[in-house]
Order: sequence, then C-alpha cells, then structure tokens
Amino acid sequence: MKKIVILGAGESGKGSAILARKNSYEVFVSDNGSIDMETKKKFNGLNIDFEENSHELAKCTDIDFVIKSPGISDDLEIIDFYRNNGIKVISEIEFAFNFSKSKIIGITGSNGKTTTTTLVHKLISDANISCSISGNIGNSFSKVCEDSVQYSTVELSSFQLDGVEKFRPHIAILTGISPDHLDRYKNYNAYIEAKFKITKNQSENDYLIYNSDCDETNKYIKTNNINSILLPFSIKKKVDQGAYYLNKEINIIIDKNKITMPTDKFLVKGNHNIRNAMAAATVANLLKIRKETIRKSLEHFQGVEHRLENVLTINKVKYINDSKATNINAAYYALESMESPTIWIVGGIDKGNDYSELTKLVSTKVKAIICLGANNMKIIDHFENIVEYIIETKSMNEAVSAAYKVSTSGDTVLLSPACASFDLFDDYEDRGRQFKSAVRKL
Repeated sequence: MKKIVILGAGESGKGSAILARKNSYEVFVSDNGSIDMETKKKFNGLNIDFEENSHELAKCTDIDFVIKSPGISDDLEIIDFYRNNGIKVISEIEFAFNFSKSKIIGITGSNGKTTTTTLVHKLISDANISCSISGNIGNSFSKVCEDSVQYSTVELSSFQLDGVEKFRPHIAILTGISPDHLDRYKNYNAYIEAKFKITKNQSENDYLIYNSDCDETNKYIKTNNINSILLPFSIKKKVDQGAYYLNKEINIIIDKNKITMPTDKFLVKGNHNIRNAMAAATVANLLKIRKETIRKSLEHFQGVEHRLENVLTINKVKYINDSKATNINAAYYALESMESPTIWIVGGIDKGNDYSELTKLVSTKVKAIICLGANNMKIIDHFENIVEYIIETKSMNEAVSAAYKVSTSGDTVLLSPACASFDLFDDYEDRGRQFKSAVRKL
C-alpha cells in the first residue's frame, strides 16, 4: 500500500485525500491552520489520519510522495524538508490526472480563466455532451476526475500547474499573461513558465488555443518548442487558423472551415469578453458543436459571479461587483469597459502591482477612489495627483457608504480591487458578497 502525505485540508487537499483513500492509499493530511469539523468527520469516517495547526507530524520520510495544495508556498520549511530527503512533491491536479478517463480541456491565464472555463462548460453542456467542471473553480479535479463524462473542463491556476509532471489536456486554453503573483514567484519569467506548463506534455494531436494579442504569450511560443496544434485568437488582426473579431463578428477558422457569428446580442460586454467567447467557441467548433447551438449559448451567457457583475442601480447609480479582479490587468479590463464617471473601490494585499499601467484610464474614467485595505499607501501615493477624491476605508460597509455619498446620478460604483482579499476578507468571494450585501442595504 502506497503511503502519501497531503499538505492542506482545503478543497483540493480534501478532494485528493478522499480520492487517494478510495484507491487504497494510506493517507495522512497535514494543515498548518485549523480543519473544519465537517472535514474532520469525513476524514475519521474514511480512516484518514490528520494533524492541524502544525506540519510537525508530516515531517516523515517513509512515504512515496507528497500532494501539495496550491495555496501552500514552495518556500515553506516543510517543502525544503521533502526536497532535502528526495521526496517528490506534486499538485492535486497531477494526482487526479492519473484517475481521469475523460478528455481534458484545461484553461489558464492571468485573467478570464473562470469566465472562459464556465463558458466552455456551458457550450458543451448545451450541446448535450457530458462534461464536468472543476479545478480552480468550485469542486477540486480530484472530486470529479472519476466521473464518467466525455470531457473534463478544468480551470488551472499557476500554483496548480507548478506541480505538474504528466498532466496533459487534449485542449489547452491560455487566455493571456500579465504580471501576477509576483509575491510568490522569484521573477516574472518563473510565473510565465508556470503558465506554460499547461502545454508541456501535449502532443501533435492536441491543441493550444491562445490569445495572440498577448505579447508575452507570442514571445514564449516563438522561442520555445510547442508540440500541439496552435490556434490563436485575436481582436486586433485576422488569423488563418483560430479565431478573430471583425465588424462586430466572431470568425472561427479550423482546417479551412469557417463559421461566423455576430456579437451584438451578447449579454456580457467588453473586449475581454469577446476574447473569452472566441476561446470557448473555438473549443466548441473543435468538438463539432453546431453553429446555431454555439450562437445561442454565447447569447444567453450572463457571466460569472464577482466578475463585472451588475448588482443594483440606486438613484440612477450603477453598482458593479468585480471582486475577482485580483491583479492590475483584471482591473484594467474593468475600468476600460466603464462608460460613465466611475467611483473605483480598490485595494487589499498588493501582489507586486505596478499602478502606472492604470494611470491613463484612471485619469479619464475615475472621479473618486475608495481605498479598501489594511495598507493603502501605495495606491494613495500613485493616484493622489490624478484623482481629486481619495477616501480611505477599512470595511466594506464603510467603502460602499463612502461611494454612495460621493456618487451622483449617472455614475458607476465599481468594486475592482486589483489586489488579493486576505487582509480584510476570507477570499474574493467573501469580499464580493459583502459588497453586494452592503449595496442592498443602502
């Protein structure tokens, strides 16, 4: 019987522990924080040993390998211990891949991956093809990997891809790369390398659908050997194979077969959503889904929670929840799509942000900044001479109340933090839900 240690008892740790136990592994779970009662009961029922608030008992060498949850940094002492003792550390995605019998569609990128993953799953499901959705969205891949479905749609963060060895999606989507998580990676190149692990095991029978408007992606593809069939998508230029946007129409060309569909009836707006739609529609076309089914699915898609989500309009002021914007690039897309004077709620844990990329947009679109974070000085220092009103707040109710006071008819209040949420909130979802709750109380 193989013995393994799982670090972290969150969604991915719990999923991989249950999957491993079901497949006769001897499992020990170690979490440096507390483990919730429901998870403990589940572990006890399956005879899974565990420790919490420590990694002390996990320091053992008579094990076959370690599964590390994506939230755990490679710099921890416990990871050094395993490295020094020659013990392999893999990701939950890598482990679950060994048990999957379906074709995998993997989606990664700095922004747009949740929307694209959700949209791919919708397009396939709407065509009555069996498909699961997992990864960095909802259920862990471990929880669904043994399901008897034709396709597994898996959203992948760079942290999940870090521990990949043999994981191989039949179709990979790379939505684009921009600086993110520079607090976790030694440099930008290391982050780019992590993203491209999605394609490292692909063969000439697999596909890489990628954003060819992204300079970093183009540069990497030109200077590295990619085995898969390349299908670019672009809103700036025509492509011979892949997808492009022209005259408010999406054009998809694969092996000289071309389909075209208008975008004027799409419910979600903005160039970033056109790109997400092109990536997802390219997958649908590869799977031979009918054009009419693709068109209807795209037109009925309402977006995902916490991503440019319309909450309410109060006194002719629109409130938009974009809590999932945890980096500069995501906030850029949000600000770019604003069509009225904007009160911007921004802040949280900075991940190495360069706010100069937003200067031009902020100077033309933003009438007031509401800072929402434990430490707002970097934001204040950068924008104090660009925006007339900058207000510091320490809670969501305070931030929404301040935005309400400075807004006038026709304005938009946009929560698009450009930062991680863990200083004041449990996660970006908690932050978004608190925003919606505070708006509804106005």
